[in-house]
Amino acid sequence: MRARGIALSMALCAAQAAAADCSRDIAVPVSASGASVQVEGAHIGGIYPDLLRSLGARNGCNFVFNLVPRARQVAMYKDGKADILVPASRTPARDLLGTFVPMIGHRAMLISVAGQRAPIADAKALLERRELRVAVVRGFDYGEHYMALINELGKQGRLFTEVDVVAVARLLHAGSADLTIMGPTLMAGAIQRDQRVKGMQDKLRMEAIPELPWHESGAYVSRALKPEDQRVLVDMLEKIGKSNLVMEGYRRYFRADVLTGSVRPR
Repeated sequence: MRARGIALSMALCAAQAAAADCSRDIAVPVSASGASVQVEGAHIGGIYPDLLRSLGARNGCNFVFNLVPRARQVAMYKDGKADILVPASRTPARDLLGTFVPMIGHRAMLISVAGQRAPIADAKALLERRELRVAVVRGFDYGEHYMALINELGKQGRLFTEVDVVAVARLLHAGSADLTIMGPTLMAGAIQRDQRVKGMQDKLRMEAIPELPWHESGAYVSRALKPEDQRVLVDMLEKIGKSNLVMEGYRRYFRADVLTGSVRPR
């Protein structure tokens, strides 16, 4: 995995431009998130940490990564304790607290272990299928339709809320939950790094529904930072976004069938 990070770092040379130094270390709490953020022992890597380290080193910005659960990561951004929130879907609530820089297009899908059940065409059909148990990750937010859907599933007593994607994958693997709602690359990344669900990827079924449309995904720079630091970081992140290196990173990590229908360039 680190070799892939080195390849991304080398590619960044073409996208780099001069920028002012950051005035202090930049706090970036992260949680394991498919290929976006990967944890190997004490090392935090993956597409976004590797890109940030590479460009930051050339521009006088030191990023301090700290591993936390996803819900805690989002809470730290809300409290002004996370200088950068990444990866992140764009939402109105997050826009109030920081500047969003898009990197890729993505959408969440219904993911389940393939079986004989009838297809689910939309959120209404899912809500009517009361026998289906749904597992999600606490802190994930794919927009207002997603939040409304999981809130209703919770009222129906059919919702499992877990701390991370691996926990959700294990529920699906064990048959304790019937489906989840998330980006397919997140599930694929969890399966790659956890031996307890090895081989599960080829058994998955992915379904798109209208209530989970395409969204922009990228990074937020907190407005709690000094204005000059915000400008430096937004400029750096915009260079990454315009370079298409994030999409290239996804293509290095995942098979085309995992990306099709769920991740696309900006």
